Amino acid sequence: MERLGTGIGWRPEIAEAVEAMPGIDWVEAVAENLCPGHLPESLRRLRERGVTVVPHGVSLGLGGADRPDGARLTALAECAGALGSPLVTEHIAFVRAGGPGTGSPLLEAGHLLPVPRTRDALDVLCANVRIAQAALPVPLAVENIAALLAWPGEEMTEGQFLYDLVDRTGVRLLIDVANLHTNHVNRGEDPARALDELPVEAIAYVHVAGGYERDGVWHDSHAHPVPPRVLGILTDLAERVRPPGVLLERDENFPSPAELAGELRAIGEAVEKGAGSDARRGAGATAVTVPTADRPGSGSGPAPGPHSGIGPAVASDAARERVGAAQTGLLAALVAGAAVPDGFDAVRVGVQARALVAKRAAVVAKVAPELPEILGAEYRTAFLAYAEARAMSGGYRRDALDFAEYVLSGDRPDGARARRRLRRWWLDRAGPTPPSSRLTRATRRLLPRP
Repeated sequence: MERLGTGIGWRPEIAEAVEAMPGIDWVEAVAENLCPGHLPESLRRLRERGVTVVPHGVSLGLGGADRPDGARLTALAECAGALGSPLVTEHIAFVRAGGPGTGSPLLEAGHLLPVPRTRDALDVLCANVRIAQAALPVPLAVENIAALLAWPGEEMTEGQFLYDLVDRTGVRLLIDVANLHTNHVNRGEDPARALDELPVEAIAYVHVAGGYERDGVWHDSHAHPVPPRVLGILTDLAERVRPPGVLLERDENFPSPAELAGELRAIGEAVEKGAGSDARRGAGATAVTVPTADRPGSGSGPAPGPHSGIGPAVASDAARERVGAAQTGLLAALVAGAAVPDGFDAVRVGVQARALVAKRAAVVAKVAPELPEILGAEYRTAFLAYAEARAMSGGYRRDALDFAEYVLSGDRPDGARARRRLRRWWLDRAGPTPPSSRLTRATRRLLPRP
């Protein structure tokens, strides 16, 4: 058993600052951005200094109707092995829906979407967590997510849902206090009640992040300072349990190293305020630690704790079908222009749909920075038109290629030089079997010969 301590989300943009920052005990890195055989030198140096690195997955979709993808699980396991990590983390969310048997093509959200807090969804989630635990060489912890909208007909609160999940699987929890605040603003849920209902002894570590409010909706941006209200929830949690680790997340709009260090100090002060005096800690808050990876085998998941008495987690095919149909209906409304399913707040669905499109445009610009550079001011307008016409179905890199093909098939970009550059970019990356052989042939005819 070991404590993690004070951590920060490692991102390439702040890698140098993180390495130079005093008091950092551990970092968390997005698993999908790592290649186990070619780890960033910054992470290698941190590991050599004894800094723990935890891979944090964002695309597994444990709350989705389908069983977890074996290739994604293998990649997550390889990350954990390459980094010598004591655990891996993922989210209680679905990220894709549709496909065979649903009457819909496969749809990708490119974002973490909330699962309905129903018995069916819990059965599916528990079964998927068990599958993931069996495939991973180290314990798994799962994170509560931020949500812009609520499912109709939910049967449990968030705290009850998480309690039962731990009870049935023995999985650890990654509690994001910023997400509790988001759900308070957007869904009217009381963070204190959620903390009261959580099995706090199952907490592996805690996330803290910033966001902003617009028109009564809180956006969990990870691009703004941590607000006092989020720090207050962290203090409230620390009054109940001494978390093994607390980590600051920042994904965009990175401030100076001094500002990041200031946020880390504020987080530490919030935890100490909650822990209070030694006497109060002895009477109330409980110190917990995260399990290490030195257990035999990989098929049993984390060792059973006080909330593991119900037995094997299973999900019937009928439950998976019902959950799949519900998630496909919502995702189709969000990304494919379908009607909003009964019971949902149509305004909130619209807010979420616009947020997904904005995120698609921003992430594609990151994974393929040549596209906004080539298209200039046309990029955003062209991408919004593309997103209205085509839902994402294969991840952001596939989305970038599909977007380029869409642009070349129309009358954009303006200017022959820009079109030639975009054609070259697309051909270089389309691979041996590009999405449209007709477009490839036409493009090659138009390209000047060397």
